[in-house]
Amino acid sequence: MIELLMQVLPAFLLVLSRVTAFFVTVPIFSMRGVPAQFKVGIAFFVSLFTVLSMNVEPVPMDGIYIMTVIREVLIGILLGFVAYLIFTVTQIAGSFVDMQMGFGIANVVDPMTGAQSPILGNLKFFLAVLTFLAIDGHHYLLMGIMNSYDWVPLDNEFFTRIYEGSVSTFLLRTLSTMFVLAFQLSAPLITALFLVDVALGMLARTAPQFNVFVIGLPLKILVGYIVYLVMIPGFLFLFQQLFSHLFAALNEMLVTLQG
Repeated sequence: MIELLMQVLPAFLLVLSRVTAFFVTVPIFSMRGVPAQFKVGIAFFVSLFTVLSMNVEPVPMDGIYIMTVIREVLIGILLGFVAYLIFTVTQIAGSFVDMQMGFGIANVVDPMTGAQSPILGNLKFFLAVLTFLAIDGHHYLLMGIMNSYDWVPLDNEFFTRIYEGSVSTFLLRTLSTMFVLAFQLSAPLITALFLVDVALGMLARTAPQFNVFVIGLPLKILVGYIVYLVMIPGFLFLFQQLFSHLFAALNEMLVTLQG
């Protein structure tokens, strides 16, 4: 029994390192409102189920084992960071709209990172979280980290992929895709507010007695909220497209690490 435990324990610690690092950066599970005890507990049980479902080979605990632990931690952080990048699309789109509506100077606390975030970006983030939970997206994240060992086993070549530049190329491409998606998500509101600016400019030229600076900000806020309310039913479709990009990016990341 002791010999079997000593054979499985090194592999279990490696799996635990990747899964714990994944929960540190992945959306939903990494939110500050989630208790630390829950994060540790779910990481332990997910690692346990993963080890029991995979063909564990003896892993020697020698000097290279420390580098192996670091490698698994980096893989977990990278997978969670890719999912986090896609989720930040909602906040970036909200910041684009906030600057047009005049809310750029008013920020609220982001529940996931504790940093300051735009008002509408935070609202879109909460809507995205609720939609993500409604379609069982958190279950897909758990399945993704458990099935990642089919693509990237414990004896992977992660450092070789970093040296080849495939990982950095993928991250840059994902970052550019994130900004494109954020602009597409905020394009209707930005277009409507731009038309309001054009109308105010024409009003200022034709009727100089109107104080555009006084009526401009309330009018843009009113139009922004009306367009926002009209767009809310369409957010479900937009978020589903966003989450499909999220799962596709995770799959592409695993393929990149597999080589």
